[in-house]
Amino acid sequence: MHKGTKMKELSNDLSNLAEVFSSLFPAGEVAAAQTFFLKQLSLSAHQFYQGKMQTLPKAGIWGFNWFNVWYTPGVSAVSTSIRDLDARAYDLSNKGNLVAVVSDSTRVLGDGDCGKHGGLGVMEGKAMLMKYLGGFDAIALCIDSRDEKGKPQAQKTIDFVKMLQPSVGAVNLEDISQPNCYRVLDELRDACEIPVWHDDAQGTACVTLAGLINALKLTGRQVGNVRCVLYGAGASNSTIARFLMISGIDPAQMIIFDSKGALHPQRTDIANNPSKYRQWELCQKTNPTCIDGMENAMRGADVLIALSTPGPGTIKPEWISLMAPQSIVFTCANPVPEIYPYDAKAAGAYIVATGRGDFPNQINNSCGFPGILKGALMVRASKITDNMAIAAAHSLADFAVRRGIHSDDIVPKMDETDVFAYEAADVAMQAITDGVARLQLSREEVFARAKADIDASRLLCHKMMQDGSISAPPEGLIREALNATKAKFCR
Repeated sequence: MHKGTKMKELSNDLSNLAEVFSSLFPAGEVAAAQTFFLKQLSLSAHQFYQGKMQTLPKAGIWGFNWFNVWYTPGVSAVSTSIRDLDARAYDLSNKGNLVAVVSDSTRVLGDGDCGKHGGLGVMEGKAMLMKYLGGFDAIALCIDSRDEKGKPQAQKTIDFVKMLQPSVGAVNLEDISQPNCYRVLDELRDACEIPVWHDDAQGTACVTLAGLINALKLTGRQVGNVRCVLYGAGASNSTIARFLMISGIDPAQMIIFDSKGALHPQRTDIANNPSKYRQWELCQKTNPTCIDGMENAMRGADVLIALSTPGPGTIKPEWISLMAPQSIVFTCANPVPEIYPYDAKAAGAYIVATGRGDFPNQINNSCGFPGILKGALMVRASKITDNMAIAAAHSLADFAVRRGIHSDDIVPKMDETDVFAYEAADVAMQAITDGVARLQLSREEVFARAKADIDASRLLCHKMMQDGSISAPPEGLIREALNATKAKFCR
């Protein structure tokens, strides 16, 4: 902070976070300081509220005799109606508006295995986003899928989700480590009668594709002529690679790296490892000339998409310097990107995106899954197809184009309310086209109902904050987190 200038106070809505931190900390420490501050504030806020989700009725209780309607004896008529026709569960319960967020907590954000309970904060956060952004209810379910030696068992997760189907309209799988995440999703997508969505893989791929569509548009590139490097071969990048190939990128012009080097047809270590079947599929399709080494792969590449080890320093500036002019760099590890955007641009990148909201071009799953799941729920889809996820990507990209894009603004943001209803409508229409929808609705019907639900959900939340049903955080909460951050970073 400059001497003689008065420090600005952080506002309660944190809207001036970037401005305040830029005035307090050196440019090279702002991102790390913000991350530390947000973690400190998160701990304090969760402690104060004891979590962030609750259950409330959506039907009135106008007198105690109404419990005879909502519960026994009246509710017996509901039970027998559903017994006679399963589909009535959608009309007579909250099933069709409820998503289960299921995790075994074995790969929580960038923190790895957090134990049986460790994913609860993230899963509750996901449920909060679904309610506020998508206008539907969600419940956080962290499960114990481990054997007597503490090893997570994919079959336990599969069995749990299958047993859960009668109660919910869809399942969002979250923070499940490799290789279990592949097996769990593949089996459940085929076996279940409701959509099972893996947001770490499909959600990230959807929003990444949306950003890439507009980045290619801004740089005048045609998708079929793009040379692309993917750094990391986990669930996210494996699914991104699949979506990119479906969208027209030539697999022969794609090079994917795991921790041991480039994927290619001669990677016998992957071929001989049954748990790496997804990576072996990519080995057989991409990099037929067996190029290895990042320097070789990056020379002349148009696009880099990194979802690997949090940085900074994972992606080197000298690699980016080898790329084609007006290169596109997505470094999306959380909580810290593989290279900071300013370093990537200094090395020659033209468009840079990360997974963080405090930098331009956030590749944010929260712009994807609320609209995707809302659209699937509204037409009572039996699954979410790749076509539905890709339709959502184009919906996001088109929405951004309609309001204007530039090199630091290629995808919609969470506060653009209408994007979720548009996305829900496009996803629902694709579900109907793909033959997985149980309800036939028009695009106009889906959009109007989705927007009304989302608006109502936000209005209720704001009313609860205004009338004190949700209390304001203590006055000193933000100040204490900021003071802790200053103590650590201001030397």
